[in-house]
Amino acid sequence: MVYERSQGKRISNPTGRTKSQSVAVVGGSAAGLFAASLLARRGRAVSVFERIETLEPEERTLIVTHRMRGLLGRAAEGCIVNEIRRFELFTDGRAATIPLHHPDLIIERRTLIQGLAAEAQQAGARIELGRRFHSLHPNGKGLVLEVERCADGSREEIHADTIIGGDGAASRVARAAGWAPLETVPLVQAIVRLPKDMPPDTTRVWFIPQDTPYFYWLIPESPTHGALGVIGESGPETRRGLEQFLEKRGLEPLEFQGARIPVYKRWIPVRRQLGQSSVYLVGDAAAQVKVSTVGGTVTGFRGALGVTEAILNGGTSRELRSLRRELDLHLLLRRTLHDFQQPDYSRMVDLLNDAAKESLGEYSRDEAWKILWRVCLRQPRLLLLGLRGLLMRRRSLDAGQQSELS
Repeated sequence: MVYERSQGKRISNPTGRTKSQSVAVVGGSAAGLFAASLLARRGRAVSVFERIETLEPEERTLIVTHRMRGLLGRAAEGCIVNEIRRFELFTDGRAATIPLHHPDLIIERRTLIQGLAAEAQQAGARIELGRRFHSLHPNGKGLVLEVERCADGSREEIHADTIIGGDGAASRVARAAGWAPLETVPLVQAIVRLPKDMPPDTTRVWFIPQDTPYFYWLIPESPTHGALGVIGESGPETRRGLEQFLEKRGLEPLEFQGARIPVYKRWIPVRRQLGQSSVYLVGDAAAQVKVSTVGGTVTGFRGALGVTEAILNGGTSRELRSLRRELDLHLLLRRTLHDFQQPDYSRMVDLLNDAAKESLGEYSRDEAWKILWRVCLRQPRLLLLGLRGLLMRRRSLDAGQQSELS
């Protein structure tokens, strides 16, 4: 590593190579590491700065679509702990089973990040642990990133042509570069022993709108254990709701996992210019999350791929345009479902005929346009139910605005 002295601080060119076309990634998230790997493979000088001292992030069981395999290749395999071949949906005593044409994947987040870090290093990226973001500013033709060593509080200045913020929903890079803060919702889940009647290749989903506008889920991570979780709107209430749900079903939590998930409300431009250089956001930092299910792993990888295209192609990216369309459609779906009451979910499950189930199983949640198109063709009454949900949402928003004005 090459260092120079400036104003009592160390200035580094982290790769030891020429400083032209260098990229600094802040945050060792899955999306940040994937972007680092892609750029390093294309010959860019890339360094990743992560605040934790050892690459052992918090464990969390996640469910993703099979599309992750296509995006990551071999890096995906090491973190997969199970495959899901059907969904069971429950609401108000009703149930529907949806077989999947392509299995969903149950992954362990820590293992995923460690695998992505190894791939990035093999591609030539440097990973600097124990470095906390402090500030950034333009300097001449580039950017200066200031990071703080967590061990002793000393600071380093890193020169880079481009900075990528992959530091999560509360991204400090985003705030420093002028992006607005993101709204987040709490995710809480408990590791439990699977019920005796539950196959390990099946995910269960419960719609209980009096508890949450989202849903509860149980995803098996092994033949004996799974993660039962929920998305809520208030952290303490979400935890209490999950504990009550566990008690009703006679399930004992062995450990809890949690996170704050960004809420996608509109497309967030992923690039800002500072001086003559650019700052980009990827993953949760840019709210690249399917708000219908609050899943962001695959969409975060797509965001990283799109940002990589933009950096390499002078700002243009077909992947980002495609991702925007996908996220906007999930926003429409969330608006449709968000004010559903128990009778609406009951009606939805009742309307899932064999043709509609076939469409839901044929395409993944990362192909929302195909799902919506096929389902509406095969069961038009679901479209009418969705339109009713949108009208309910509109009335709810109008009532809220009137309340604020009164």
